[in-house]
Amino acid sequence: MSSLFSSANRFGTWRQLWLWLAQAEKQLGLPISDNAIEQMQAHLELTEEDFRVAEIEEKRRRHDVMAHVHAFGQVAPAAAGIIHWGATSCYCTDNADLIFLRRGLDLLLPKLATVIHKLSQFALAHRSLSCLGYTHYQPAQLTTVGKRACLWIQDLLFDLRNLTRAHSDISFRGVKGTTGTQASFLQIFAGDHSKVEELDRLVTQLAGFDYAYPITSQTYSRKVDVDVLNALSSFGTTAQRIAGDIRHLAATKELEEPFEKEQIGSSAMAYKRNPMRSERISSLGRHLANLNKNAADTYAAQWFERTLDDSAIRRITIPEAYLTADIILATLDNVVSGFVVYPAVISRRINQELPFMATENIIMRIVAKGGSRQDAHERIRVLSHEASAAVKLEGRDNDLIERISKDEFFKPIWGDLDELLKPETFVGRAPEQVEQFVNKEVKEALKPWQGKLAKGTVELTV
Repeated sequence: MSSLFSSANRFGTWRQLWLWLAQAEKQLGLPISDNAIEQMQAHLELTEEDFRVAEIEEKRRRHDVMAHVHAFGQVAPAAAGIIHWGATSCYCTDNADLIFLRRGLDLLLPKLATVIHKLSQFALAHRSLSCLGYTHYQPAQLTTVGKRACLWIQDLLFDLRNLTRAHSDISFRGVKGTTGTQASFLQIFAGDHSKVEELDRLVTQLAGFDYAYPITSQTYSRKVDVDVLNALSSFGTTAQRIAGDIRHLAATKELEEPFEKEQIGSSAMAYKRNPMRSERISSLGRHLANLNKNAADTYAAQWFERTLDDSAIRRITIPEAYLTADIILATLDNVVSGFVVYPAVISRRINQELPFMATENIIMRIVAKGGSRQDAHERIRVLSHEASAAVKLEGRDNDLIERISKDEFFKPIWGDLDELLKPETFVGRAPEQVEQFVNKEVKEALKPWQGKLAKGTVELTV
């Protein structure tokens, strides 16, 4: 990803675009020599001298595109007079950006699919491991570790869909001229509209696109940037949401991100196991989630056929969004590849809360054996308050079941208590939901990515 948005790739892509333009113009009859084409082909990659020449020229002319036209012309002198023929600066800058937008998603999508695949395997492996559910971050009805992972997976599938859609919507600016009217090319081809149309089609094809936007101004619509950045920023919110859950689970010691043998959690508190990777994901996700505002404001501020206040901010925002999404995915891959689950801790936390959750089942079983629901409800209410006070005021374990097992009113169901307290009876269809979701929804969504899923684990050096 760093290479994609590097200066070498940017300016090398400009040279490639100038070559495609010259090749198409030559094919349509313009007087461009074979030698000119050959010299351009031989110097698509910039040397240190090319950068030096362009830097000097840009300082002199205050125009980056013309500086690189000049530098390219010096190493391809036979083409110096026809480089950029009929084009405007946005021919190379905007078409290059569209290439980068699409190639960037080509890099991100398989990584996202890989994270989804790994999480799916984790979900299946833990589909039946009961754990506390939380609503309002208070203990709620039980779920399973695998079912919770499916909540994360489903949101990532939304991101996979959004980014795939954004990728399919990216087209080419093509050959449109200074205000999008193609007037300069119409003049070059002596008013032959068909040749101008064919030039646009040929260059689009050479660039690897099936379609060019039929209407542009000097630029392609910055609405394209908005749509792409919205999808990336939305993924940033997903990353924050998943990392937040992991950080909370680390605090309760139910689940942890990988923690290496010699890793240090705190410079002062040697015992700590801080979830620093998930914290990093939260931080970067927050940054990514806010970058779409730059794209939206830039699009809204465009005047008529184009203003230049879009240039500097796009050169910052677009690479930042892609680079941020890339490192988030790398870190997510590392985390989900090495999840550590602590079933004993999970079981202990369930046992602290399950007696309260089981009270309705206990009442129903008393009624089934001839007891009064109202009387059972009142006895449960009294005992629950006593047990709750012992937990909150005395720091004791939840002993509600012990109290019930000593209360003569509940004697008819004493022998049923173990059955009524089995955690697996409180998770509903969570295991079945995991299996159906992974084997149907996830499997179908990942079909296009079979063969592209990365193996192994992304290694982090920091």
